[in-house]
Amino acid sequence: MIQKAVSNSSTSFGSITMMDNALTSDVPVNSTVVGQAQGFYAGAAQRELGFLMAMNFAFKTGKYNGSTITILGRNTVFSKVREMPVVGGSGVFRLARGYVEARTKWFDPKTGDATVEYNCYVLHY
Repeated sequence: MIQKAVSNSSTSFGSITMMDNALTSDVPVNSTVVGQAQGFYAGAAQRELGFLMAMNFAFKTGKYNGSTITILGRNTVFSKVREMPVVGGSGVFRLARGYVEARTKWFDPKTGDATVEYNCYVLHY
């Protein structure tokens, strides 16, 4: 965590957290690693648990090696499905547009660790 939440905030409002997590081809943690999910999320809602999320899927293997998909949007983590826009990309995904659907598959409230499935729908040149 880079910035703690505003005092007395039960919604993480004002917090900023960086991430650099394995990007896998499937939900199980031991699935094939295809890259990294890198970015940040910031507590942006005062009345619910909602984050501003900026994230890159940085691919490091196969035909997408060196390419990225960039996501920027609102993530209300307790919603069953969260839709966030794909706002760009690089390499194979240059000029990408589309959206992702995020679904939390596992969450540990003590540590804040989670496994999230992202289904990505992208148009690119």
